[in-house]
Amino acid sequence: MKQEKDMVRREDAALEKVPLEKAPSEKAPSEKAPLEKDAPENKTFFAKNGYVRINQFFNEQELTQIEPVLLRFHQNWKQDNASFYSKQAINSAYVTGDNYLSDDERSRLFKFIGSSKIMSVAAAIMFNPSAFMNTQLFFNPVNPEQKNYWHRDPQYHLSPEELKATLNDVEVLHFRVPLFDEPGIELVPGSHQAWDTEEELDVRMEQNGKTNHCSLSSGIEVPLQRGDLLIFSGNMIHRGLYGKDRLSFDLLLCSPEKELIQFVRDDCLPNEEQLNLLQSPEVFLRTLAVKNKK
Repeated sequence: MKQEKDMVRREDAALEKVPLEKAPSEKAPSEKAPLEKDAPENKTFFAKNGYVRINQFFNEQELTQIEPVLLRFHQNWKQDNASFYSKQAINSAYVTGDNYLSDDERSRLFKFIGSSKIMSVAAAIMFNPSAFMNTQLFFNPVNPEQKNYWHRDPQYHLSPEELKATLNDVEVLHFRVPLFDEPGIELVPGSHQAWDTEEELDVRMEQNGKTNHCSLSSGIEVPLQRGDLLIFSGNMIHRGLYGKDRLSFDLLLCSPEKELIQFVRDDCLPNEEQLNLLQSPEVFLRTLAVKNKK
């Protein structure tokens, strides 16, 4: 309970930190991404390992523009999902939807996502043009004894045979933005393109006496600090690490393919007026083009 009370106090303080009505309404000037000179190295590292962490990618001004919006969403979502949150939840989704945020608040998130800074990195990392797929918030479970678990994102809608067959064909990437310092994530490097070892499969699928929270000899921990950007493939074997004031905003980008875009909710996309305020609206336009294609 102390952890929950501390988080609420921190959320309340952050909500007062940046008044929403003072957010700039005009297009922000284009800004080059930091570490742009390292783009080829980042892409090579990502292609081999399935993830890359860019330290201190975001500055404080950029984070304070979205932080109060995300905390407001989190508070509203918790109130509306109180039972689920208290029992087992570790993440929420559809953050840019219209259920819990105003149009002005949603516009802040759209501007952050559709910034040239983020899109230039996406273009440097991804092998296909990027399209918007979803947004999520990841947080600590209320129960401190709750276990984290190894998984691949597609395992919840694909059979093991289907997943294995499409492992190298489907590109869905998480762009993780931690609001606070946190333990981060544990992952298996290279597993975005390689199938499970016997140990990994037994643990992930909970077979042969293993559970999905058992340790993996192949796993490595990637801690995160406020300001970092972690990009990782949803196809890879990974699990979140709970602790501290964990609250991370995930942007999910994918290839502009119908089988992926079908999961995008209409209310999570910007309207024409909001699109016109973005530095790089193409990430949403590609999604809209696939959804509108007959």
